[in-house]
Amino acid sequence: MKQFLILLISAFALSAQVFPDPDRTPGVRNPDVTQDNIHQTICMAGWTKTIRPKTSYTNKLKAAQMAELDLSGKPNTYEEDHFLPLEIGGHPTDPHNLWPEPWPWARLKDVVETYLHRQVCADKMTLKEAQTELLTDWTAVYERIKGVPPAPKK
Repeated sequence: MKQFLILLISAFALSAQVFPDPDRTPGVRNPDVTQDNIHQTICMAGWTKTIRPKTSYTNKLKAAQMAELDLSGKPNTYEEDHFLPLEIGGHPTDPHNLWPEPWPWARLKDVVETYLHRQVCADKMTLKEAQTELLTDWTAVYERIKGVPPAPKK
């Protein structure tokens, strides 16, 4: 119980790092991905590679966002992450869907992204349900599928 409380306090203290500012990065859906075409888009192996933005774009955006947000640390301590991931229909290049996410949290969020993608592609969950779960609180999804997340290593 003590470990859970420490984790909860740590998560609260780092909540600004776990979730982007909802006004700046609310998450944006890709209009080319719909429930009707998921098996021709996000569920096709390799599809996200066809829409993933070039690192030259994301690195430039990350540097600008880090400066705007006055984030400390080196750029390589952050992943320019899609808040609504490509694999569940997130917009590839809209700056309102990209943010500099600290690496420790990005690794944990990847687990949730993969889980939700599999649920959608197995028709166990709708695209909208998966998107809503991720945008609402991806950490709750992580806790549901894996248990309380470990405190990320810095």
